[in-house]
Amino acid sequence: MKQKTLGEFEQTVLLALLRLETNAYGAAIRQLLHSEIDRDVALGALYSTLERMEKKGLVVSKLGEATAQRGGRPKRFFSVTGEGKAALKHAKQAIDIMWQGVVLKAGGECHA
Repeated sequence: MKQKTLGEFEQTVLLALLRLETNAYGAAIRQLLHSEIDRDVALGALYSTLERMEKKGLVVSKLGEATAQRGGRPKRFFSVTGEGKAALKHAKQAIDIMWQGVVLKAGGECHA
């Protein structure tokens, strides 16, 4: 079976889901990305990514209870599947391998 490849934003979102555990819903994911890596993400872009990853089998979602502060709408909670964890592990291994022997110098120069 071919390993699914992940883009940088997909990796970041999967890591956010893992860190948030059972509290991984849109606004919480967005806030974590902003507070931890200073990345502002539109909710629409975030949900598009989550839906795409759900279609790939990398995440699953479920609806929580409806709440009055959300006008009776439920939150959609996301979690990483085993396949998503495997893809994330593969992506980390690939980056770790590619970084071996690379030294970044001041001024943007690099060499191996």
